Amino acid sequence: MKTSWSFASNQAAPKSSRAGGVPVEARGVSLRFLAYRDKSYSLKRAAVDAILRREGPQRVNEFWALRDIDLRIDRMERVGILGPNGAGKSTLLRLLARIYPPTTGSLHVRGRVAPLIELGTGFNIELSGFENVLLNGAMLGFKRKTMLGRADAILDFAGLTEFAEVPLKYYSSGMQVRLAFSIATEVEPDVLLIDEALGVGDAAFVAKAKARMFQLFQRSNVVVVVSHDLGALREMCTRGLWMDQGRIVADGPIDVVARRYEDSVALAG
Repeated sequence: MKTSWSFASNQAAPKSSRAGGVPVEARGVSLRFLAYRDKSYSLKRAAVDAILRREGPQRVNEFWALRDIDLRIDRMERVGILGPNGAGKSTLLRLLARIYPPTTGSLHVRGRVAPLIELGTGFNIELSGFENVLLNGAMLGFKRKTMLGRADAILDFAGLTEFAEVPLKYYSSGMQVRLAFSIATEVEPDVLLIDEALGVGDAAFVAKAKARMFQLFQRSNVVVVVSHDLGALREMCTRGLWMDQGRIVADGPIDVVARRYEDSVALAG
């Protein structure tokens, strides 16, 4: 099957992307990972092998993380993804966040995507907190002028105004997480993606973070949440996706899907 992968940013056309098209459409999407015997295989070795016409390392196996995903998410839907460890929940979220392209199938995500998945991944520890605000803003698709106008508010929310010019390598892990969270939530998203692994720093920051998350929920056209906390999913979401072994097992109202999953876990136990 031919692979199709497209994303449209609402920064270039804010009105059309919000109004036109289904925010998320996936048809027959599968994702394959490959494993090799020689994990230290480098670009240099690959080039030499190509010149000498030598075969590269043999593939050990292939692993299909997602299989035949058909999914449509309309505007104003709040979707909770549940399932056991290794079911493909976070992988699907990363696919929607542009981290992975599909191996096969057609995937379309329309509008600005805000992935609260691996906060701080794009940080440069040699740069200051202020400079990292600009850097991460650029990675999210914001113009420098826009981020300059938002930098003070971002640093203030994170409680890091006095550390704005300090290199990130001198920040504690909690300070880095707070800064990353503040940057990631300073957006007007069309599609909001949240992984349960999201941390928000120390206890004093949790209440502020929860309030900010609620505001972000209200501003987003689509919200997709991955979590093992079924109570939280029931509270936040209206629709549930039960995943297992890379496939969607059930799709429907969150209460119905969560109850089916709980019954399945109880029987297995």
